[in-house]
Amino acid sequence: MTQVKLDKALAEDLITSKLRILKQYIDEILARYDESSSKEFLEKVRKGGYKNAEDDAVELRQLLLDYTKLKEILNNL
Repeated sequence: MTQVKLDKALAEDLITSKLRILKQYIDEILARYDESSSKEFLEKVRKGGYKNAEDDAVELRQLLLDYTKLKEILNNL
């Protein structure tokens, strides 16, 4: 893995910006189905409550994973 020196404030700003973008994508997916909770949405998709929502569920899971990883990195700066 390559390491790069980066000012902490700049790193925080970049990560925060990326988190904001991910949150926007997450909210857009949930809004399509009039849902406020990603957990409830994923559960409904798993149980077949939404037809043809599998792609959105997969995308949402990946967005949530990315969001969690970035949040952890931000907290460890």
